[in-house]
Amino acid sequence: AIQLVESGGGSVQAGGSLRLSCVASWHTYSHYCMAWFRQVPGQKREGVVVFDDYGYNHTADFVKDRFTVSQDRGKNTLYLQMSSLKPEDTAMYYCAIGGSWCYRGMDYWGKGTLVTISS
Repeated sequence: AIQLVESGGGSVQAGGSLRLSCVASWHTYSHYCMAWFRQVPGQKREGVVVFDDYGYNHTADFVKDRFTVSQDRGKNTLYLQMSSLKPEDTAMYYCAIGGSWCYRGMDYWGKGTLVTISS
């Protein structure tokens, strides 16, 4: 199984920034999809940024121009740079990976890192 470990969450004021990290264990996927999701307790999980290694990239409208995803393949680490944070960005953030096209869903999930934005 692939292990994903998120970090970087915390509490900041509105307008601030955070960078989330997700370290993935070694995998043998020849084609993969990775993503950041978020979920507020009692609400549906929503995709934040979804991309694959063939160039597909989808960023949710509610974070466009504020959140940026990047990778350090040498460190097997996925990042989510978040800026201009809003109270409505408060959620548990999860990273995930799947071994196929993104529309087929994710195979493995991290345990999440909590982001809290105060007004």
